[in-house]
Amino acid sequence: MAAGTHPTWRHIAATDRDVLALGGDWIAQSGAIPQFSPECLTGSAAGRTIAFDTAGLGRWDTGLIEFLWDAKRTAASAGLRVDGSGLPEAARKLLGLLPDRLATAASPSHRRFRPLHALGGKTLGMLAELGALAELLAVTTSGAVRALVARARMRAVDLLANIRAAGPQALAIVGVVNFLVGAILAFVGAVQLRKFAADIFVADLVAIAVVREMAGVMTAIVMSGRTGAAYAARIATMRGNEELDALAVVGIPASDYIVLPSVLALVFTMPLLYLYGCFVGILGGFVVALAMLDITPLGYFHQTVEAVPLDQFAFGFVKTVAFAAMIGVTSCRIGLLAGRSAADVGVAATKAVVVGIVGVIAMDAVFAVIADIVGI
Repeated sequence: MAAGTHPTWRHIAATDRDVLALGGDWIAQSGAIPQFSPECLTGSAAGRTIAFDTAGLGRWDTGLIEFLWDAKRTAASAGLRVDGSGLPEAARKLLGLLPDRLATAASPSHRRFRPLHALGGKTLGMLAELGALAELLAVTTSGAVRALVARARMRAVDLLANIRAAGPQALAIVGVVNFLVGAILAFVGAVQLRKFAADIFVADLVAIAVVREMAGVMTAIVMSGRTGAAYAARIATMRGNEELDALAVVGIPASDYIVLPSVLALVFTMPLLYLYGCFVGILGGFVVALAMLDITPLGYFHQTVEAVPLDQFAFGFVKTVAFAAMIGVTSCRIGLLAGRSAADVGVAATKAVVVGIVGVIAMDAVFAVIADIVGI
């Protein structure tokens, strides 16, 4: 058949097989590819063979493959075998890669109401995640011990950069929040204590509340929203940029290179920020008390010192170290589990803030029970 002719096909019924004779140029871009008619095989008995005669076939491309695939699927549904030996070798290989039938979409499964099943799945998932967090905390603690003997694969410049970001750069926001908290406590206490002529006990109220609870909790919440979210977003960005994959390829564990300096920076700076928050919070209460009540500065200072023993500061130190470890480990864990898209970075940061704040409040409740048990 001369080149440039239209594609043609016809069905030839032989005694032992059906033959599809193909002719012309089967070029998909021409727009003249004929449709395969399944009716031509309706009279063929199951088990017969369909062969192809390509003696008159000219040029061809995917247009021919599309036609052959229609024929193959029709033959498979009718129980016929396909013999592609008469096709060009390239066409035969391409046709062999195509399935005999199109995949049918799975029907949507009807979810039954099984509350115990869902509760069990959530519980197992939570326990598995707690185990992963405990493992990451153990690896980080082991890295910290190795760092003391200069054997950890952690660069000092990374640790110093994280300390600077988590410590000095957070002084402003920590100071503002704790100052306002101390001022609010003093204002509320002054309004009530003034009714009983107990103005001086505002100092006791502010000092005990700030040192025992508010300074540690508010500082931890601020650091969770500021530093914890930054850790999660940074690690999630590294995941999207395949930097974590590059570290794994060269054999550098992310726990030593990324997680360890981040967690250590929070552990080093949080107790100091707690002391700073105590001082600023008491200062906020002092300013409000002097403005609203008939209290001398010396009397306020003396009452504050008498109200807060040193064991309260020690207890606050322990709490803030626990808060720091929890915020650092959970934020890094969330960043390591993040996806690779830009949206996943925001999701990781949001999740780190939520988990950090809820974790701080839950841990503070546990520490309150422990303090009551030990009599602090």
